[in-house]
Amino acid sequence: MIKNGGTVIMYANQPVLARSHEALLTVVRGVAPADWQRPTPCGEWNAAQVLQHAAGDQLGYAAFLGEGTGPAEDPFAPSGKLGDEPSVVAEAAVRAAAVAWPRIPADQAEVPVPLPPNTMPAALGVRACALDAAVHAWDIAVATGQPSPLTPELAAELLGAARQFVEPVRAFAFAPVVPAEPGDDAVVELLKYLGRRPDWTA
Repeated sequence: MIKNGGTVIMYANQPVLARSHEALLTVVRGVAPADWQRPTPCGEWNAAQVLQHAAGDQLGYAAFLGEGTGPAEDPFAPSGKLGDEPSVVAEAAVRAAAVAWPRIPADQAEVPVPLPPNTMPAALGVRACALDAAVHAWDIAVATGQPSPLTPELAAELLGAARQFVEPVRAFAFAPVVPAEPGDDAVVELLKYLGRRPDWTA
């Protein structure tokens, strides 16, 4: 369960999704209004565009599961025009995904997802959705001078999922792997696997 303002978002046996959504909501609430134009680890996107992408992906997962109609814009070509307060945008997106996933049996063999080939086992699909929220929370956090929202425990679980679905979609959804080094912890290993430099600064 996440209490976000006056809204309570319930999670039924989806702890990794709850932790990832909480990371995204917490980081978004911590961004100063002037910092939404700051550059991020995501190439040419500023913080507002990363939020728009992250929210769009959550809405996309929800829509594939029958909740809502999906994002208004292509998440991979975000305009950065959020259309509402950033916290409202983030809350609406995570709420849609949080409503959709508990309807799916955890052991369901195949569920529809927005990533090719557009189906995954439910247990992997929910972690792919969580990964998107958590890693983009990190992108926004480091871009706006906030602490990393990733814990070693969350990163380790997400890394296990990432290794099962990232490679076939890396060319369009993720940057090339940054080589690992001895002593990397789970957070650093996850970020590098997803093509991010853990020491990135604006």
